[in-house]
Amino acid sequence: MSEASQVTDAAAPVRKVTEVAVGVLVRPDGRFLLAQRPAGKPYEGYWEFPGGKLEPGESVEEALARELHEELGIEVGASVRWHVLEHDYPHAYVRLHFCKVTAWTGELVGREGQAFSWQSAPVDVGPLLPATIPVVDWLAAESGSA
Repeated sequence: MSEASQVTDAAAPVRKVTEVAVGVLVRPDGRFLLAQRPAGKPYEGYWEFPGGKLEPGESVEEALARELHEELGIEVGASVRWHVLEHDYPHAYVRLHFCKVTAWTGELVGREGQAFSWQSAPVDVGPLLPATIPVVDWLAAESGSA
């Protein structure tokens, strides 16, 4: 093994990486959707962008469409990969693939009993899940409200 690969290996996370597709639903007025984590999940009650884990063989787009249908009852019409962020939570090391979703069909329903809210920066719900905070900042910077 070369020294370069040893350095790369040493810098890699020791924990298993959980790949997650995350939907940043944005309305034409710039407001974005946040959902509250349901009871029984880590960080219950915290607010986040909706999404979930990729299943084996699934692309980010496929996982995003499946998760948004399962959680909110909508069908994704248009989405684009936007940012990737890694975060080390006590319960999991996650790689979050944030996708901006600008078109969908169906009526939003919290199928897991979760509350949801259309927000703009600065948000008026909380607490925010730690990995949600930089995303809200990115949206604020794009809209000029940072």
